[in-house]
Amino acid sequence: MPMGSRRAFLSTAAAAVAASGLRAADTPAKPRRTRIGVSTYSFWQFKRDIWRDVDKCIDAAAEMEFDGVELLHVQMTDESNAALQRHKRNAFRNGLDLMGFSTHQTFLSPDPAVRQKNIDITIKQIELAYALGIPTMRINTGRWGTTKSFDALMAQRGNEASLPGHTEDEAYGWVTDSIAKCVPTAEKCGVTLGLENHWGLGKTPEGVLRIVNAIKSPWLQVTLDTGNFFENPYDRLEMLAPQAVLVQAKTYYGGGIWYQVDLDYDRIAAMLRKHKYRGYVSLEFEGKDDPAQAVPRSLEMLRKAFASA
Repeated sequence: MPMGSRRAFLSTAAAAVAASGLRAADTPAKPRRTRIGVSTYSFWQFKRDIWRDVDKCIDAAAEMEFDGVELLHVQMTDESNAALQRHKRNAFRNGLDLMGFSTHQTFLSPDPAVRQKNIDITIKQIELAYALGIPTMRINTGRWGTTKSFDALMAQRGNEASLPGHTEDEAYGWVTDSIAKCVPTAEKCGVTLGLENHWGLGKTPEGVLRIVNAIKSPWLQVTLDTGNFFENPYDRLEMLAPQAVLVQAKTYYGGGIWYQVDLDYDRIAAMLRKHKYRGYVSLEFEGKDDPAQAVPRSLEMLRKAFASA
């Protein structure tokens, strides 16, 4: 291109870019589409053997047009590096993010050996998440263990007596110190821990925040579960929303397996938008209907709710 023509072209192109920038500045930005994933738990639910295979769940999530998958650690039957890389490859080939890793541990014990065992377990889980390329991992405080079965705990609406001779203040020290010992590995691996509003000391938003705020690390934030507050769910969810790194969205088509919380997802989506939450929403289907029908039905409902927020 001759020099004069090149100068004229560049001048015209720069003017066009400037003009389009001015128009863009005058136009309100459209909110980004919320990405919605699904936990493999939504299919397996600890009991549906035909859905135990993690790769089968990944394939189903792609067929149903989710954006990502959250892996439930206890669902995995093989933790070898070959298996981890197979899951990662399968998700990539299906155009899905592996965006969450849901794990279990208990730091709620007066026995230092029990707490150390669970610290070691959690560090190993963080390393598994790193190998899978997963950026955030759900953790919980664990339970007192004075209620012997999960069914009984649910019948008590998540309430559980503390161990005789021990106090909650004492227990917060155990849990906070234990999680703090896991945070350096999380930072090293680039895996943000999300303390869930679960059972034990995580049953209330105040309990979750007491631990997170005591540790004061960007590598420990909150996994926000919409279905784990039985009373005043919206106010309590909003207390945790500013520190949420993953939202787990419960649905209960066919009736809840253990319990059911009636949730207004239009309201929840608007609340999260207000707090500038831009992360994933991960479906946790916990109803009695067949996941093959209820999971895509849940996705449709969540897409509508978060599109209108």
